[in-house]
Amino acid sequence: MDCSCNTSLRQLKPSAFLTMVVLSFSLTPGSAFAQTPVHTIQLPAGVPQAIEQMYGGDPDAAMVTFRALQKSNPENPLGFLLEAEARWWKIYCEACEVKWGMVDAWKRGPLSGDDEYLALTSRGVELARAQATKRDSAEMHLYAGIGLALEARLHGLRYEKRATARAGVAARAEFLRALQMDPGLADADTGLGLYNYYVDTLSSFVKMLRVMMGIPGGNRAEGIRQLERGMKDGQLTAVEARFYLAKNLRTYDHDYSRGLKIAEPLVTRYPRNAVFWMLIGNLQMELGHKDQATAAFRTAENLHIGDSACERRIHELIRQDWSSGPSSSQ
Repeated sequence: MDCSCNTSLRQLKPSAFLTMVVLSFSLTPGSAFAQTPVHTIQLPAGVPQAIEQMYGGDPDAAMVTFRALQKSNPENPLGFLLEAEARWWKIYCEACEVKWGMVDAWKRGPLSGDDEYLALTSRGVELARAQATKRDSAEMHLYAGIGLALEARLHGLRYEKRATARAGVAARAEFLRALQMDPGLADADTGLGLYNYYVDTLSSFVKMLRVMMGIPGGNRAEGIRQLERGMKDGQLTAVEARFYLAKNLRTYDHDYSRGLKIAEPLVTRYPRNAVFWMLIGNLQMELGHKDQATAAFRTAENLHIGDSACERRIHELIRQDWSSGPSSSQ
């Protein structure tokens, strides 16, 4: 693969900024956590191991456990939400493209499998809200917010702006309630961090739209601190906080050295996750480290991926010339 590329400052289109904002949890800033004790979520037996499988590059194996939880405890929203999360990593991999010298899931239209994903998010939100009605708890509001954020994420990928906005606003309300009840929920701070970071990187044009829509502003530095807390203390979102922070430092700040430092633990812990290796290769490429970039891409290429569509996409990406502008395949 030719690892050379134009590393000059790239200005993403406003539509790209809008899409990236809604691919993440949508929350208002303001979660102070300097001295807040960490809230520990009591996860069902087998779930932590399945989460490791999911991030380890085998979401299909993880879904076996998540579906078993749905059957054994059908009133628990977690099994449905985690299956949706596992499906998201498959969706993300299959949707990845190279644009502006960066690999990411930028935008695609609706596909037949999306309905199953949205059914899972809807069921998770429904169950979480039902449980919160019976006995109000920060954890159930967190789960409801995660479900709505996962829904917004797919709508954002499909560039369905109104559906994304509806889900994002509802997710914001659930996360805020969760943090009001328990400021120790570090997983909610992951969402706050993503919101703060993304909103503070918007172009002037999109910021004007944000004001017109009544969406609260963000603070990039605060967002990074919140994402760092999510990386450190989150139980459900620690890996995502690390992945998205590294990716966003690349995309918006062009801080490739810091992004690489944050991303490297992902492949140390999950050496069979091709998506993580692709990010490492991309960051090395931006730094001009051609040999290291090639090694990372070759590692991704040589992995056996159970998801054939994801494996095929990884191979297609590696064969592309990343020095060009936006992909013509869109």
